[in-house]
Amino acid sequence: MFGRLLALISALMAVNVSPQGITKDGLLLGHRDSVFSHVLNEMRYLNIYLPPDYSVDSAKNYKAVYLLDGGMDEDFIHVAGLVQYFNFPWIPCQPRLILIGIENTNRKRDFTYSVSGYEFLAEMGYDTTVNPGYGGSGNFISFIEKELQPYVNQKYPTGFYPALVGQSLGGLLATEIMFRKRYLFHDYIIISPSLWWDNNSLLTSPQKGSPVVDSRWPISKVYLAVGSEGKDMITYASQLHKMIQKLQPVKTSILVFDYLKNYDHATIGHQAIVNAFEFLYGDKD
Repeated sequence: MFGRLLALISALMAVNVSPQGITKDGLLLGHRDSVFSHVLNEMRYLNIYLPPDYSVDSAKNYKAVYLLDGGMDEDFIHVAGLVQYFNFPWIPCQPRLILIGIENTNRKRDFTYSVSGYEFLAEMGYDTTVNPGYGGSGNFISFIEKELQPYVNQKYPTGFYPALVGQSLGGLLATEIMFRKRYLFHDYIIISPSLWWDNNSLLTSPQKGSPVVDSRWPISKVYLAVGSEGKDMITYASQLHKMIQKLQPVKTSILVFDYLKNYDHATIGHQAIVNAFEFLYGDKD
């Protein structure tokens, strides 16, 4: 009952879909939307950027780009600027893009898979005496599959080839989805993935790391980037690159491994997404 009430309130408060631009009160960068998650038992907020030629009544399908860490004080604003740039008619970008920023409520919980113990975090200097709040990625992935994507596909003409962008712990989640629910997204942009989680078990453990190859939706393109972030981060990213190579048939998959040596963990995100967009969308032919 409480969930339905929140969903009704959200629907009544939803902002009408409208183009970005200048308003009497200032600048409008996209709009805010929301969906109540029964899986997570909470309201989840979305920041949406629409192409300039967007029309809800259009028969055109737009390509959806789902952005983890998609809050206004996270990565939405600077990535929305890139999407705007790639939506300019004079830029060689074939699809018009809709950006769907997923705002965080509990990042550590949603982006990490469950483990038997958190000793590895203590060894890395993290305080584990307080409830760590980790290990909820299974529920978050269910939210994406069963609630978020159906809502987006019903409300926005997004077509059938969505992309997922994840950095750091978001890159860990994107990797987990690619391995276990690969059909949820067509393209993956994985930046500086935190594969050190649980002593890099996603890459090494037969139970946690064995990819479930699902032929319903073969991956089209994967962009993987890492910067000068220490030996372990670079090594794990390289291992992931090799795993993806083994997973994907050469004829149906295109993979880029981008080592951005002039960037670190804090600065790599923006440049990596520029490169990823050029890789995914920069060729009209």
